[in-house]
Amino acid sequence: MSEWTKIRDSIVATLKVDEVTEELKTKVTKAILDDVLPTIEESVDAFCEKLKEQATTESGWCRIRDGIVLPCVLEGLVYVVRVVLAKALEEKK
Repeated sequence: MSEWTKIRDSIVATLKVDEVTEELKTKVTKAILDDVLPTIEESVDAFCEKLKEQATTESGWCRIRDGIVLPCVLEGLVYVVRVVLAKALEEKK
């Protein structure tokens, strides 16, 4: 079984509840930060690295898209999700 399948099954099992408590929300937030985001970050980093490599052979708008826009958007989204979830956890302490 792949690592992603274990993570997915863990999240699905955690989300099958009758009542959503603050403890559960904290647990899910921690699981996303600790288990899901690192895998996504690795994938995004690898993808962005390939985009930047390919950007050198592109021209015009495609070069800007591959070298700047897509990497910034993807890396920015991951960063924002990490910061927001981390701040939410800090607030509940």
